[in-house]
Amino acid sequence: MHEAPIPMSRAEFESVVDAALDEIPKDILDQIENLAIVVEERPPENEPGLLGLYEGVSLTERGIDYTGYLPDRITIFRLSHLELGLSGSDLRAEIRATVLHEIAHHLGFDDRRLHELGWD
Repeated sequence: MHEAPIPMSRAEFESVVDAALDEIPKDILDQIENLAIVVEERPPENEPGLLGLYEGVSLTERGIDYTGYLPDRITIFRLSHLELGLSGSDLRAEIRATVLHEIAHHLGFDDRRLHELGWD
């Protein structure tokens, strides 16, 4: 059973995700390769409450022969965020943190680098 989510349309949620992506510095954005970012309503049933999911091989784990693969994928789960019971700026901050955290997985950043960027 899920708590009743606070109201935020899918379009508004997606615009918050887009705003988080717009905050990524150009030098870091230029490192992102072969990545799709999508919004889905709910995580898989076996992972309730999951806010985001990175599926792929981080850039630091790829070898020189890593070509011809489908894009890595980041999924941000809308209803999981809304069910946190946050509102306004707190909800936007949590969405931002999730997006940046999943981008960090793609880039292979460790906790120290996340802290340096203010993404923790």
